[in-house]
Amino acid sequence: MDIVGFAPAHEALWLLGALADTLSAAADVASAVQAPSAAPVDPASAIPLTPIGEAAGGAAKAGAEAIDMSPMALFMKADIVVKSVMGILLLLSVWSWAIIIGKWARLSTVRSQADRFEQTFWSGRSLDDVFTSLQARQDHHPMAQVFVAAMREWKRSFESGPVNTGLLPSVKDRINKVMNVTIGRELTRLESSLGFLATVGVNATFIGLFGTVWGIMNSFRQIAASHDTSLAVVAPGIAEALFATAMGLVAAIPASIAYNHLSSSVNRIAARLEGFAEEFSAILSRQLDEKAR
Repeated sequence: MDIVGFAPAHEALWLLGALADTLSAAADVASAVQAPSAAPVDPASAIPLTPIGEAAGGAAKAGAEAIDMSPMALFMKADIVVKSVMGILLLLSVWSWAIIIGKWARLSTVRSQADRFEQTFWSGRSLDDVFTSLQARQDHHPMAQVFVAAMREWKRSFESGPVNTGLLPSVKDRINKVMNVTIGRELTRLESSLGFLATVGVNATFIGLFGTVWGIMNSFRQIAASHDTSLAVVAPGIAEALFATAMGLVAAIPASIAYNHLSSSVNRIAARLEGFAEEFSAILSRQLDEKAR
């Protein structure tokens, strides 16, 4: 056998064996790497993938639902001082509306009663008949009260007989004074409680502003204590504080408008009563002059 030809063949066989061992080892490594990915995945342990926009929207929605901005929630979360301010403003508002409704109804009734009385007064009936009918009905509206007071003074002046001519001016003066006093008394009744509306209209806003300032001070204290300036921390306190001012405006605006309107109505009724008193005084003065003759 040729030794030179055998050596290369032996080396070729050795190289083929080494190549086979290398391929076998690579196959084992590949199978070991692929084995974990081939294992089944448990759905319960899988991490859900959520888009970033949807996650942010859900967080914002959850934060919005967590902050309740309803009036009742703001009242319950407010400080005791702010609660007291809100309670006072609510009481003032309810009381003001009760006065507004009652006074509006009263003035409307007075105007309608004055219209009916003037129709009766200028219908041509005698003054004694009108006086008797009013006493029987006990009508207490202002214009009727002025008429009744003047007629009573008239009748008292002539109860003891005819009046001396020299005393007629004093009779006129007494009748005028009685009518003026009656007008003043009736107007005082009509103007009752209007001062309360004026006070509420002027001061309710300042009371609400005091509650707002106090609430904002508490909000700043909470922010400083929590070292957090996020909207979830700042918004509730600021909303509670501003709610006090809103309640102050709710109480002040209707009271102020109603006061101006009702005061104008009372002034018109006062002018009407004074005009009637002057006309009635002229009628009585004419009759006194006829008696003096």
